[in-house]
Amino acid sequence: MGQCLGALMGEQPNLWQQNDLLGLMAPPPAAVEDLDHQPDHLPDPQPTPAPVVAAPEPVAAPMAAPKLELPALAPRHQSPAKAAPGLLLIIDTETTGLDPSHGQCIEVGAVLFHVASRSLLAQVSFLLPAARNPAQHVNGIAAEVTQLPQPWQAGLSCFEAMLDQADAVLAHNVAFDRQWFGIGPLPAIEKPWICSMADIQWPADRHLRPTPSVRDLALAYGVPVWAAHRALTDCIYLVQVFERCVDLEELLAAAQEPRQLFRAKLSYAERHRAKEAGFRWNDPVAGAWSRRLSDREALALPFPVQPVEAA
Repeated sequence: MGQCLGALMGEQPNLWQQNDLLGLMAPPPAAVEDLDHQPDHLPDPQPTPAPVVAAPEPVAAPMAAPKLELPALAPRHQSPAKAAPGLLLIIDTETTGLDPSHGQCIEVGAVLFHVASRSLLAQVSFLLPAARNPAQHVNGIAAEVTQLPQPWQAGLSCFEAMLDQADAVLAHNVAFDRQWFGIGPLPAIEKPWICSMADIQWPADRHLRPTPSVRDLALAYGVPVWAAHRALTDCIYLVQVFERCVDLEELLAAAQEPRQLFRAKLSYAERHRAKEAGFRWNDPVAGAWSRRLSDREALALPFPVQPVEAA
């Protein structure tokens, strides 16, 4: 039995063997005491102070390269845009014929119109005495009526005062109306002229011809047409169109661009294209389709044109 226990338990080592075995074990840490001899309450461990790190010295930002300011370049071949006139004198005439050398002006109508507020400020109409009127079937003015007593001189004075206030003069066919001024009692007009038929490019959504009549223009803007071929009546139609025109300032400014006469460079088979673009045959250039255009309008055409002076 003793041998069995010895076999089970193993032989007890003697003293020198215990020392050798203890020497093989790793010594306990020096800072750790025997748990059997530790006090019941341990003091709170002191926090370890954070290492002091010196703040880095500020580094100066790199110097930015100086910015070069270049002067703005003016666009080439572009004239400064004109502002829309503040006051328009809208005029119309009735005459005894088409040529001042064979006829005379027998009626003048005029309206002073404030563009920004779309307001009619003043209006005047007067007849000029005439001995005969071959165009009575057109304008309905009998020569005898023009000879009745009337204050046409006072009407002319009012017209001149309105002209003095205006920034520009507008007519629906400037080429026709302008030629009667500076003849007889009518004063010469040195103000800028705007043609509402040829100079103003009316919006495409109005579906107008390139050179619309006063009647077509009025109807396109919903203005009722109740009479025609009297001077003041046509002026009122234009006033009512302008009252409905939201982009009037832009249209008037563009209408003041310098214009010159161009001829269309199209074959006979393509002549309809020139007509559709508002060019006129044989007027004023003989044997050609021609129209007055600004450089911008000429470049926008779908066919080539040539200035008449360079033809």
